[in-house]
This record gives sequence, C-alpha cells and structure tokens, in this order.
Amino acid sequence: MRPAFSVLLLTTLVGCAQGLAVAVAVPALFAAPPTAAALAFWSLSLWIILGLGVIGLAASFGHLGRPERAWRAAAMWRTSWLSREVVALPTFLGLVALSLLALQTMQRWPALLAVAVLAGALALWVCTAMIYAGVRFLREWASPLTVLNFMLMGLASGCLLAAVLALWRLAPQAWPYARAAVVLLAAALLGRLAALWRLRSLQPAGSMQSAIGVASPVIRQTSKGFTARAFNTHEFFHGRSTAWVGAARGGFVAFGFVLPMLLLVLAPPALQAIAWPLALVSNLLGMLAERWDFFAQVRHPQNRYYQAAL
Repeated sequence: MRPAFSVLLLTTLVGCAQGLAVAVAVPALFAAPPTAAALAFWSLSLWIILGLGVIGLAASFGHLGRPERAWRAAAMWRTSWLSREVVALPTFLGLVALSLLALQTMQRWPALLAVAVLAGALALWVCTAMIYAGVRFLREWASPLTVLNFMLMGLASGCLLAAVLALWRLAPQAWPYARAAVVLLAAALLGRLAALWRLRSLQPAGSMQSAIGVASPVIRQTSKGFTARAFNTHEFFHGRSTAWVGAARGGFVAFGFVLPMLLLVLAPPALQAIAWPLALVSNLLGMLAERWDFFAQVRHPQNRYYQAAL
C-alpha cells in the first residue's frame, strides 16, 4: 500500500508522546513528595506530550479528503476502531492537560490523574493498532504482534525522550531512563523482527480466481485493470523498487533501534548531552521508516486484479 506521510507522522509522534506519558507517570505514582526538580521535569514532559500530540493531530488532517467533516469520524465509535481512536486521542491529551494544570496549581500530580493518563495512553495504543490488526483480510496486519509492536515502539521512543529530558532537568533519573530505553528498544526490535519473520511464509488473501470470480485454474493477466492511472492503482501500490523497500527495512532496524542503543550504552558521560539527543533523532527517523515499511508491506487483495501486466 502507499502510506500517506501524515499518517507516518501521526503514529510516530503520538506514539512517542504516549511512551513519554507512561515513562513519567509510572514513577510519579511511587514517588515521595516531589522536589522542585521533579516538578519541573514533569511539567516539561507534559508540555512536550501535548506538543507532540497536537502536531500529530494536526498532521492527521493531511490525509483527509474533506477536513471540515473530520468531526464525523467519531460517529461510529461503537463499531469502528478509527472512530474510537478519534475519541481516545483528544481524551488522552485532555488528561495530560489536566495533569499539567494540577502540577501548576497544586504543586503535585494526583495519583488518580496519573493513573488516568496511563489508562488513556494504553487505550489509545489499542485503538490505533486495532485499526490495522482488526482488518482480517490484510494478513500482514492481522496479528497480535501489531498491537504489541505499537506499544513497544512507542514506549521505547518515549523512554528515550524521557532520558534526554532528564539529562537537562532531573539528572539522577537520566541513567534509569536510559537503561529502560535500551531494554525497550531491544524488546521492540525483537517484536518487529518477529513480525518480519512471520511475513516470510505469509500468503496474501485472495487469488486471481477470487479477484474476478472465475474458477478456471489457468488465468493469464494481460493488463492491470485500467488503461490510465486511477485510485486503485495509485493508493494500493507504493511504487517503490525492491531495493528501496530493502533499504527502508534495513534503515529502520539500524537507525530506529541499533544506533540509539549503541549511543545510549557506549557514549561516555562527557558526551551524553550530545549522543543521547542524537539517539533520539535517529530513533524518530527510524520510526518514520518503520511506519512506511509497515504500510508498504501490505499486499492488498485488490492487487490480485489491479496489478502490473505479467
């Protein structure tokens, strides 16, 4: 399939925001009365979560044909995971905003609000991932690994961002966050490699016979269904070469996971202020490439008919 860049940006930035929310909310539940440094760190983190969420939300309008009707996307929340995501994202950002208000006015983060932020992040991950995992005829997505990988990659990016922020605002917590980020990056890499391994033997749904409703065992295609460019031939084909796809796949493994782990683990203390932000930038760029591969790997059943002539 051909992914829209706005979707890549939405899932990457909002996933990182959710991971950062978990990274700061969990310690807040068990922390002693917060110090001024901890309050400053929490406030900065919550502002960044809001910023990333708003940027992602704004980017989501980029792939809408009629943006002025975006509000209607929430109407089918009883049956549609997309509608549930449309409800879950503003709810999550609203809970983050309430937490920020509590920090500013009460000088503490109420446990109930911290738990609500955690629940909101989890619900948003499930809603976003199930948009894809719930499409059963797209076998590349229809797997529990889709939900697991959305969560692991978001947690890894968010924890890495928390480590960078802690370097500037809460230095004693920087190394714990960095170690957690390394573990999560390794787990996310294993989960994504497991999904790629699953693809090796995966057979796409449908066949030439089912595509055109003809039972003959011998069918030869001589055209791709249209004599000119059409929606079906544009949106369901990414149009990239095998070499491009391989480079994107290797790139997201190297820049999204391996390089950030190396920079976190091997950078000497004197260079952490440079190496860790570089690790974050590398991770986010790698996650954009991973999102592209996630969409491009799908062989839609309609492509059995609207494909290049043999």
